[in-house]
Amino acid sequence: MRVTRTISQRKLRNDTARVIEAVVNGETFVITRNGVAVAELQPLRTSRRDLVPKAELVALATAGPDIDLERFRSDLDHVTDEGL
Repeated sequence: MRVTRTISQRKLRNDTARVIEAVVNGETFVITRNGVAVAELQPLRTSRRDLVPKAELVALATAGPDIDLERFRSDLDHVTDEGL
């Protein structure tokens, strides 16, 4: 687990390249102005999971609404074009 570092707005301005490089490497910064935290600078979370754990799928399915399967099928038949 990475520790969040706190830096001043002035340090960010003076060391932008170093701070951005640290963010690229996974570090997170809280930016302060006059000693008050005003922003957080962190890496973008762009990775996507290819696999979802079975337990997570089960939890999502169980938390969802109950579905009347016959009515659902009827609704699908009503809105789909079987000629496609």
